[in-house]
Amino acid sequence: MTSLLEALYQARFRLAYSEKKDTAFEAWFAALASHALRGDFEPVAAHGRDGDFKCDGRRLSTRTIFQCYAPVEMESRRTIAKIDSDFHGALDHWSGWMREWTLVHNRRQGLPPRVIQHLDQIRLGNRSVAIHVWDRPRLHDELFSKLDVAGWEAVFGFAPSTDEVDKLTFADIVPVIDSLQKEVSVADLPPIEPPSPRKLEKNALSEDVAELLRVGRRKEALVERYFRSHPKPDLGENIAVSFRRRYAELREHGILPDDIFAKLQQNAGANGPPRRQTAALAVLSYYFERCDIFEDPEEAQS
Repeated sequence: MTSLLEALYQARFRLAYSEKKDTAFEAWFAALASHALRGDFEPVAAHGRDGDFKCDGRRLSTRTIFQCYAPVEMESRRTIAKIDSDFHGALDHWSGWMREWTLVHNRRQGLPPRVIQHLDQIRLGNRSVAIHVWDRPRLHDELFSKLDVAGWEAVFGFAPSTDEVDKLTFADIVPVIDSLQKEVSVADLPPIEPPSPRKLEKNALSEDVAELLRVGRRKEALVERYFRSHPKPDLGENIAVSFRRRYAELREHGILPDDIFAKLQQNAGANGPPRRQTAALAVLSYYFERCDIFEDPEEAQS
């Protein structure tokens, strides 16, 4: 396993957790658990009028029933009603078998306080069943970290190797730039200046992101050559405007730095075939080094 592969799949895990909702989240969790736990996990699919017996999957060794909840917006009252229905429904359907009940959710900030208090009340009234909550860090430790490369590929798709980066050519950069051009909207912004070398540290970006940027820099000069030879001299700066706006929008919504990077990576085409993914890394590295898509330390201190 290379550091590049791990960094790429870490980013895809973060992105999937934050973007998948409702049944898509349930399917993603089932795939993740099936590959990580193998024969110890059984997905449970809804069937006709019976439904899924309030179970999105079960772990045999611990007799755990998993229930996913990933709404677009998590509201306390509806979440409490959902938990009551799912937990007590699971008690009815899996009586005598269930020893643990685990809620898997998609809220990065954690569950609302009223929901946590309600779970405490359920625990007090049902001491024979251990009740757990899995958030993103728990999903990472319990499932993602147990996958091998084949499991990562099965759940998240293929990722490029360093060999793919080294083979990158001018022609691979073109479709990434063409795609980004469609999002460009020219604005009256100050000229782009190179960021401080302390930018990674200032923005609390992880070593995974640092590795992706290091890989991208191997072909960063290719991106610069492309813009220098393009007939539109302002193309590079116009795309930078688009990146700046997207960064500001994500930061305004309180998205974590690594998640922001993953979303910008997605915007640059990181979900395509391996060669397209490496080209996207080169383009993103180019803009990370030349514009304020992340906070610059000197500007923050002035």
